[in-house]
Amino acid sequence: MISSAGMSDVVPAGRMAGRDQPVLALSAGLELRPWRADDAGALLGAARDPAIRKWNLFTVADLADARTRIARMHERWRAETGAVWAVARPDGPAAGLIGLNDVDLAGGAAEIVYWLLPETRGTGAAVRATRRLARWALDDLGLHRLRLCHSTANPASCRVAHRAGFTYEGTQRSALLHADGWHDQHLHARVAGDPDECAGTAPG
Repeated sequence: MISSAGMSDVVPAGRMAGRDQPVLALSAGLELRPWRADDAGALLGAARDPAIRKWNLFTVADLADARTRIARMHERWRAETGAVWAVARPDGPAAGLIGLNDVDLAGGAAEIVYWLLPETRGTGAAVRATRRLARWALDDLGLHRLRLCHSTANPASCRVAHRAGFTYEGTQRSALLHADGWHDQHLHARVAGDPDECAGTAPG
């Protein structure tokens, strides 16, 4: 499609909706796969986990609400506005979430979001999943730029961003509203052609 400015879309419409959401292999016996209706218990558990609730603004009322939210994940894929995977062992329950929010195929950009349930934290899974999804989004889907944002009070996410090859670009003041008020956030980004790991240092 040609825009009003005479430029073609970075990724043609239909690139996502025209195919099934893929399963992406990870190391250490994990994979990224689409969420299933039987993952509703994991999603409800995540919504009740204090660490996830602290940094991720979502609520799940009950199992029925969780199943509805999982169905919406698949709707977002078909609408080409988002892409959400479960972090899981093959044939195992969801142990985390990683995905692309605010997908803009025409502009070639999206935001990476993620969380892990307690049993998967501290294993390096967040870094591996972020690297893998970034490679798929940039190399296979064809996006040009991915951003990853987090509260400046969340150094663990800062380390994940840096180790997954997302360059620190600056601090956005009072950009995130959490339960305890407004937080400044770090902005990290990775563009097509960047290596899997940053060469510089993460913000202090």
